Amino acid sequence: MTTTSAGTAIPKELGDKTNLIAGEWGEARSGSRFEVRSPATGALLAEVPSCAAADVDAAVAAAKAAWPAFKGLHVYERSAIVLRMAELIRQRAETIACVLSAEEGKPFATEALPEVLEVALNFQLAAEDVVRMETPVIAMRDPNKRLLSFREPFGVMAVITPWNFPTVIPSEYIGPGLAAGNTMVMKPASTTPLSMILVARCIEEALEESDLPKGIFNLITGRGSVIGDRLVSHPDVDIVGFTGETVTGESICARAGIKQTLMELGGNGPQIVCPDADLEAAAAAAALGCFLNAGQVCCATERILVERSIHDRFLELLLEETRKWRLGEPFDPATTMGPLNNEPTAVKTEEHLADATAKGAEILTGGARESGRPTGLYFPPTVIDGVRRDMLLNLEETFGPVAPVIQYTTDDEAVEIANETGYGLQMSVFTSSIKRCFWFADRLRTGNVVFNDSTDYWEAHEPFGGGGGTKSGHGRLGGRFTLDDVTHLKTLAIDFAKAL
Repeated sequence: MTTTSAGTAIPKELGDKTNLIAGEWGEARSGSRFEVRSPATGALLAEVPSCAAADVDAAVAAAKAAWPAFKGLHVYERSAIVLRMAELIRQRAETIACVLSAEEGKPFATEALPEVLEVALNFQLAAEDVVRMETPVIAMRDPNKRLLSFREPFGVMAVITPWNFPTVIPSEYIGPGLAAGNTMVMKPASTTPLSMILVARCIEEALEESDLPKGIFNLITGRGSVIGDRLVSHPDVDIVGFTGETVTGESICARAGIKQTLMELGGNGPQIVCPDADLEAAAAAAALGCFLNAGQVCCATERILVERSIHDRFLELLLEETRKWRLGEPFDPATTMGPLNNEPTAVKTEEHLADATAKGAEILTGGARESGRPTGLYFPPTVIDGVRRDMLLNLEETFGPVAPVIQYTTDDEAVEIANETGYGLQMSVFTSSIKRCFWFADRLRTGNVVFNDSTDYWEAHEPFGGGGGTKSGHGRLGGRFTLDDVTHLKTLAIDFAKAL
C-alpha cells in the first residue's frame, strides 16, 4: 500500500476490500472507487468503494435481518461483545492512529493516538453503562396493578459522521447503539474513511467470535449526496445518528421524517473573558480552543469575547500563546498543529477573514496559507482583532485555526453576543466569581457551559450536545446518556388479580 510522508505504511490490515455488508468485506456493486489523499502531502493513501443505492439497500437488509437475534441477546452478553471491541481497538490503537493522522492531518502523538484510545473508552463505557440502565416502576391507582417500564432498541440504526474526528465521533454512536441492541449501517466521511475501516475490522472480529447472524454492523463508503440521502430515508432504518454542520442536519431530519434522530450539529462557541478572570489561563485556553485540530472541532472557540478594560493585556497574552503553536507535518514530533483537512474548509476560512478585514478588523498574526508546503492546506494559527458582531467570524462557524477577538462592555452584552448566532453547543466563561458562574449559566442558551477552561473541554462520559431550540442539534452524546437516545421506553401494565 501507499506510505505516508513519514514512511509509515498504510497497513495491510486495511485490505483491498473495504465495504462491510452482512459480514463480508467487498466492493461496491458498481465496482467504482474513489481516492483518499493525504492533506499533508497530497499522496494517494488508498482507493475505497464508491457505493450507491443498491449497496445501501443490501446493508440495511442485512442489519434488519440480524436485528431480532441481536436484540434477543441478554444484556450481559451484548456488554461482553462490546467490551471485546474496546479491547481489540486498544490493541491496535497505534496502527489505527497512524492511518488517522495520515488521512485527517492531525498530529499523531498529541491528537490522533489519544483520539483512538478514546474510541476504545467509549465502547468500554457503553458496555459498562448498559447493564446499569434503570427504569421506573410506577404505582397505580388500582392496587391489583403494577406499571413497569423497559428500554428497548429501535432496530436498524444509520450513523453518518464527519472527517474531523473520524473514529471517536462514530464511536459515540456505535458503542451505545450496539450495546443497547440496535444493528447498524455506518457511513464514514469521504475524506477520512480509512481509520474507521480499521475500527470496523475490530468490531466485526468481536462479533465473529460470538455465534451471531451476519450483518449486525455494516460499513459502506461513498459520497453523502449519493448514499447518505438513501440511507437516512430508507424505510427500514429506524433511527439516524448524525454529526456535522447544521444545514446538512436539517436536510437529514427532513428526509428522515418521523424516525428517531440524534443530531450533534454546528457550534459557534464563544469564550467569554470577564474582567475578574485569570488572564493567563484564559489566553492559554483560548489558543487551545482555536487551534486544536487546526480549529476543526465542533466545540472550537470560534469567538473570544473580551471585556473592554482587559482587552489589551489579554491580547498580548493570546499572541504569546499563539507563538507556541507550531504548524507542520503530522508525524513530526515537534508539530502541534497539522494542516486543514480539505479545500472547502480552507476556502471558508479565507472568506471569513476577507469579510472581517474588509469591514475593518486587523490580522495580527497568520491570516493566509503558507507557501512552500506539499499542499495548499497549511494554514497558520491566526489572531484577528477588532472583530464586530456583523462579521462572518461572529455569525457563522469558521472551522479553521482563527482566534477572533470581540470586545464587550457589560455581562448582559456578552450574553447577547454569545446567544445571537442561534448556535448553542458549548460555551466557555472565565471568571473568579461563583456568583457570575451561575448568572451566566442561567442566561447562556447552550447545551454545555464550561467555566475556567476551554470550549474544547470534554470527557467521554459527560452528556454533550446542543441546547434546546438552538441550531446545534438535539440528543446527547456521552456515557449512559446516549443509551437513552438510542432506545425507546416501553411500558407494561400488569393486573395481578387476573394472573395465575
